[in-house]
Amino acid sequence: MTTTTSQQELFRFLEDRFACAQACTECARACALRASLVDPDGTEEQELVRRKGIMCAEVCDATCRVLSEQNRLDEDGIRVQLEWCRSVCLESAHVFDRYPGAEDSAKACRECAQACTDFMATLT
Repeated sequence: MTTTTSQQELFRFLEDRFACAQACTECARACALRASLVDPDGTEEQELVRRKGIMCAEVCDATCRVLSEQNRLDEDGIRVQLEWCRSVCLESAHVFDRYPGAEDSAKACRECAQACTDFMATLT
């Protein structure tokens, strides 16, 4: 039988996991939208923004899928996925910061990176 404390810890863990998955979903959506708004025949900088948007959307989507699975990956695998997502989000935010009109995407990336960091802190 589980104690109240362990139930509370489980609820908190699941809430943090859901919050991270939600942030990944929002970031994927924002990055996919950003990528679709960039002219594919544009400048080299615009192409970088488009590629970063696509990559970030794909990584965030994959992370969300990992977080929604029922423990198919061990904790180390989840941690690696979260770190990869965090890293890609921060790189993307840095690129988006240099591109006018991409502020919302940069913000979503930073929020996702923070959610990944916060969730990693809950893993033992």
